[in-house]
Amino acid sequence: MTDDAPELRASDADRERVAEILRDALAEGRLDMTEFEERLEATYLARTYGDLAPITRDLPAAGPAPAVSLSKPPLETGSWGSRIVGGEGSSSWAVAVMSGFQRKGRWTVPRRFTGFAFWGGGEIDLREANFADREVEINCVAIMGGMNVVVPPGVEVVMRGIGVMGGFDHREDAGPPEPGAPRVVVTGFAFWGGVQVEHKVTKAERRRLKEERRQERLDRRSARHELREARHELHEQRREERDRRRHGDH
Repeated sequence: MTDDAPELRASDADRERVAEILRDALAEGRLDMTEFEERLEATYLARTYGDLAPITRDLPAAGPAPAVSLSKPPLETGSWGSRIVGGEGSSSWAVAVMSGFQRKGRWTVPRRFTGFAFWGGGEIDLREANFADREVEINCVAIMGGMNVVVPPGVEVVMRGIGVMGGFDHREDAGPPEPGAPRVVVTGFAFWGGVQVEHKVTKAERRRLKEERRQERLDRRSARHELREARHELHEQRREERDRRRHGDH
């Protein structure tokens, strides 16, 4: 298994090659049954070449390692690098006076965005947004009103707002910042009002994560089925070997 591109996704054929090496190692006595079962389960749960490589590192490989294409686009669609687009941004301000405003969906956050709410509220949703720069500033002014800033997990948030009979609230539950993710600095002033920042995934991302968990459960079931098949095959091989020896003795 190649170590040149550990983050590349492994295919079913790659996993099957590793499984075949493990079966050969079991038959040759290089692995006992417990080691074989543990490694086979890890094989069918592996996602990348980096996951597969350690499984057979101490075993002789049967045949050359699978060819891996290292030609990858410089920026993967949806990656943080592809979402930092430069430019001036879709809009640089929004106002709500006894009303409300929203900035959400696919829009470009400028280097500095200002939201003003007086007896009203505003929502600034960055989950599907692009960014004009790696660091953007969201300036929130809430007078007897409120503002909600929603950022995706992995984005670093810095709070620098001032509250007078009001406050700035950041729910820091999204884990460490992701490499390459933008930095969002939230500034401003709240008087008899509040500004809240929260990390949330989109509905589409929640569905993707749910499907990923479902697929992992299916993979585990498949790995257990493969283990049962391998045990049965090994028992059959041993039975046939005993029969041959018995007949040979006669």
